[in-house]
Amino acid sequence: MSGVLTTIGFDADDTLWHNERYFALSHDRFAALLAEHSERDHLMARLLEAERRNLPHYGYGIKGFTLSMIETAIEVTDGKVPAEVINDLLAAGREMLAHPIELLPHVEDVLETLKGQYRLIVVTKGDLLDQERKLAQSGLREMFDAVEIVSHKTEAAYRRIFEHHGEGAAQGLMVGNSLASDVRPMIEAGGWGVYVPHDLTWAMEHAEPPTNSPRFAEISDLSGLPEALKQITSG
Repeated sequence: MSGVLTTIGFDADDTLWHNERYFALSHDRFAALLAEHSERDHLMARLLEAERRNLPHYGYGIKGFTLSMIETAIEVTDGKVPAEVINDLLAAGREMLAHPIELLPHVEDVLETLKGQYRLIVVTKGDLLDQERKLAQSGLREMFDAVEIVSHKTEAAYRRIFEHHGEGAAQGLMVGNSLASDVRPMIEAGGWGVYVPHDLTWAMEHAEPPTNSPRFAEISDLSGLPEALKQITSG
């Protein structure tokens, strides 16, 4: 293993496989169901407010999102939302929890290249059962030395994870599509953060890129990770 970098963590949703596209489809369905009560932009803003409020209670994931849709539907209809709309929203949540897993480009090739050179771990947040289902159906589980499903991705969480599975955050790197969750807190913990933008990223995952940090890198897709690692380990 490299003396500089020993452990690489990968975000799961929208880094290893598509995820946000299913939320986007549910947004469309939600807007259509409530079109007579609210115009789309206002409805999406109200839904995002509900998600922010509910995160401390429900955490990240589809179940919390579904409850936030129902709460928003009740609010924008002044409590008069029809039962069939609630039923449709619950069905949308169930469908999201059963959506097929589609890997992003280059994932398998990059993991094959890196396996054996570094410890590879999945670090993801969200609903435990859903994240376990997606990882199992992805066919990628054997590529990883460990899996961590956490409530929040914080500096403290990364310190704990990379201490447990490696030689500490200073010799660890996190790869993901969220500057707020995957990159900035990992760098704050003393590690490297590699940002892989995705076309669809939840508003609450946006943050300013830490371009002034020598431990920050950005790649257009995962195919650029091996070259980024060469630059990191030779620096």
